[in-house]
Amino acid sequence: MKKIFPLIILAILSISAHRPAPKGFVSIFDGKTFDGWKVGKNASSFKIEDGAIVVNGDVAHLYYDGPVRSHNFNDVELKLDVMTTPGSNSGVYFHTQYQEGGWPGKGYEVQVNNSHTDWRRTGSLWAISDIRETYVKDNEWFTLHIKIKGKRITVLINDRQVVDYTEPEGVERPKGMEQRLISSGTFALQGHDPKSKVYFKNIKVKAW
Repeated sequence: MKKIFPLIILAILSISAHRPAPKGFVSIFDGKTFDGWKVGKNASSFKIEDGAIVVNGDVAHLYYDGPVRSHNFNDVELKLDVMTTPGSNSGVYFHTQYQEGGWPGKGYEVQVNNSHTDWRRTGSLWAISDIRETYVKDNEWFTLHIKIKGKRITVLINDRQVVDYTEPEGVERPKGMEQRLISSGTFALQGHDPKSKVYFKNIKVKAW
């Protein structure tokens, strides 16, 4: 019996070691550094304060470039906490790809804007499925949850669904937006202008 018991323990440990990890969210921002992230022009628009990415400055985009799924996602969920300041504009891109400067040409943008002059408010799929309602206030943290499954995109703010959009088969976008399509790619945070200041933290993904 003494010889058999250790063998049983080893067998249990072996099974546990090969058991798939439970599905769930994985952090892609450590709250301290930009490890796993990449920015081109105007990198000074991004800094880290008190565990959050602070976006304030000239037009710039911070792209996830880390190891999770080799920063290339298809069906995926992104969850992050956001706080805007009055008059600010920003956005979160998905299915995009790194470019040195300018507005990302590839992928969708989920708007982050509670009081900027642009009428498209937080949660909008910018210029695709826009909302005018303001669901959260400036200077308060809220959770933005973006889900992409097949051709369907849903956006939730503090667990309240505000957008439910399914990309039509064979859709053709207008000039300048030709790549605003479901495909695959990474995420990016937007620096919109020097008068905008937005905070992001607790950035997590769940992919299949």
